[in-house]
Parts: sequence; C-alpha cells; structure tokens
Amino acid sequence: MTPTDSVAAPRRPDVRFLLSHPAHAIALGLGSGLSPVAPGTVGTLWAWASFLVMQLWLSQAAIGWIILASLPLGWWACTRTAERLRLLDPGCIVWDEIVAFWAVLWLLAPAGWFTQLAAFALFRFFDAVKPGPVGWADRLFHGFGWRGGLGILLDDLVAAFCTLFLFAVARAL
Repeated sequence: MTPTDSVAAPRRPDVRFLLSHPAHAIALGLGSGLSPVAPGTVGTLWAWASFLVMQLWLSQAAIGWIILASLPLGWWACTRTAERLRLLDPGCIVWDEIVAFWAVLWLLAPAGWFTQLAAFALFRFFDAVKPGPVGWADRLFHGFGWRGGLGILLDDLVAAFCTLFLFAVARAL
C-alpha cells in the first residue's frame, strides 16, 4: 500500500486524481477520460487524433510496437486505477478504447477518411452496445487485481476484432 492508497479516491476523478499517479494519467487517456459526457467516445476520438499524429513521424512498424507495448502498460494502469477508484470498470478509464482503436486504425492502414470514420462508428457501436462476443468478453473477467485490469482491456479488444471482421467481410464481398 502506498501513501496515496490511504486517501479515499474521488468517485468522479478530477485533474488532481489524474496527476496523482502515472497509472491514472495513462488509464484516463491523458485526461480524455475526464470528459463528463461520453468519456469512451472522447477517448476514442483522442486515439484517432493521436494515431494521425503518430503516422506523421513514425513508421507502421514503430506504431505496431507502440500498440504492443501499450497492452501490458495499459493492463497495469487500468488495474491500478480501477482499484484506486474502487470500481470494476469505470467509464473514465479510456486506455482500453485508445489502444484498441489504435489497433483498428493500424490494421486498416492505409485508410481514407471515410473508412476511418466508419471504423470509428463501428468500434463505438461494438464497445457501447456490447453485442455477442463483446458482451461475453465484458463479463468474462470482473473483479480487482490482474483479472479486473484484463477485463477492462478485453472487451475493447474484442470490439476492435469485431470491427475489423466486418471490414474483412466487406472487402471479401
């Protein structure tokens, strides 16, 4: 237990909470998760914007390595932040949306604006509605500790897979 663990976490995180630990800054998407309205959508928009910036300076391979490194980093950050907030899958944690949508955009690249917009809409649909396999993944790992952090990430990764699957089907037709 660290000294900050003894202080009650805010039920609604704020900038002070965001800055109190590196895991919080990561899990809350560098502040995008603090949005009072649709933090998951705001986090996904942040992912889209940051991906476009990454494409300006990094190779596709480098972006792939960043996405790969972001998974265990996000697992740790989401686990730590959810435990601190004492909530199973807080809506303010948006790192799961960020890394999953980066994966979608990376695997669709090169993609035009309309394709990216369609990917955004599909991903948000799967993440918000949680049909079929996304709902299953959302229910699979609940709790705190490593299990809860994995659960936070898993449903968004499955939403990303479902989005990519629909694009693959559309391209095959």
